Amino acid sequence: MYARRRHTYFAMMGTCIALFVLAWGVVRLWSIPVAVGMCVVAMLIPPVAAMVANRRGPEDRWWDDPSGDPKSDDWWDELDGKKRRQ
Repeated sequence: MYARRRHTYFAMMGTCIALFVLAWGVVRLWSIPVAVGMCVVAMLIPPVAAMVANRRGPEDRWWDDPSGDPKSDDWWDELDGKKRRQ
């Protein structure tokens, strides 16, 4: 699932860069308001891309969820200070 989110992020950021380049390299020759509109759309893409990339998936382990492996859970609890070292 991480790979899918990463691919989506890079696709969205590539679209953002393409909109900026096309807006000021090509579209501005015909219509400056359309080029500005394209830049406004491109400006909105990075925050949405960050939310998509950092969203927690259903199979992602959250920092305080037990993994089911007792040895690993004990190790993480020790690192987090929840359990004293024996």
